[in-house]
Amino acid sequence: MAKRKQRTGAVQPQPLKTQKRMRRDKPICSCSSPRFTSSGPAFTCYEQDVWMEIAKFLDGKSLVMLAATCRWFHELVMEGCIWRYLCLRDLQVPAPRHPAAFDWKKLYISSFNGSHSYMFRQPEKHIDWMRIGAFFLESSSVLVTERLSTPLKFPKEESVQQMVESCGSCVLNDVKPGIWIADLQLVRCPVCELNTCDGTMQTLDARHIELFLSEGYQDGSWEYELIGIQDIKKHVEGASGAIFDVQHLNDTSTSAVFNLNSWVGKANDWQPKAVITMHAVAVNTNLQKNEGLQVKYHVMRAGAGGEVVSIRISQQLL
Repeated sequence: MAKRKQRTGAVQPQPLKTQKRMRRDKPICSCSSPRFTSSGPAFTCYEQDVWMEIAKFLDGKSLVMLAATCRWFHELVMEGCIWRYLCLRDLQVPAPRHPAAFDWKKLYISSFNGSHSYMFRQPEKHIDWMRIGAFFLESSSVLVTERLSTPLKFPKEESVQQMVESCGSCVLNDVKPGIWIADLQLVRCPVCELNTCDGTMQTLDARHIELFLSEGYQDGSWEYELIGIQDIKKHVEGASGAIFDVQHLNDTSTSAVFNLNSWVGKANDWQPKAVITMHAVAVNTNLQKNEGLQVKYHVMRAGAGGEVVSIRISQQLL
């Protein structure tokens, strides 16, 4: 019989090859990565810039907890640029033009650790307080006033006392530019004995962010100076006070301070109210029937002839 010819191009079956399973010298672990080596810390395999960006999404407390996990994270978290970012972000202010005189981590702590000026000065007089927020002084001149009506009267008298007496406001020069923090303080009358006086005083207390860290403030050599006093001997609807950056008086954001209906509350609302913008801060407390108000203006300077680093507007019923 003739043999059957094979078809051209037909695929011939191949014998099956026995496949041998590869065995790994090291088991796969969910915590390990091929990029890791045993010669150094695992986290150094990632770019440091990536972790720094991640850290910027945390708050101060979370950053401290992250720093406590290992030495590598501790060195990362201590970078000043991270605390600078957090400080500007949480205070909602722009970066100052001049470099800060203190470490940004210390500035952040002094801003958010719950401290206020009456913790260092006359704590026995203090009753209560409220953090208003932060604002930014771009110029070295500010308008300080107890009036929130428009148009503002720009004082032209020579002395601060004359300005206050004529229009209830004054212009301060040589004010330290930068980030300022504002608090609303409620204190007992500072000129009476604590055991005999039931009077209270409302104070708009603003300070430069670096004040609490300054040596002159800590050792008590910098003191508040009374620069003006005004007696309003008639009924007043509310106890108000405001601080404006003169350079930004006409800004749209500043005009929000004069829209009283948006923040002072109703006439029978006796709770203190406050508003803060990028370059201004103001407070108001509606008052019941009264015989008038006494307004005092204080400043603190960074030493004799130094820049103004703190401003207070205090008001008490007559």
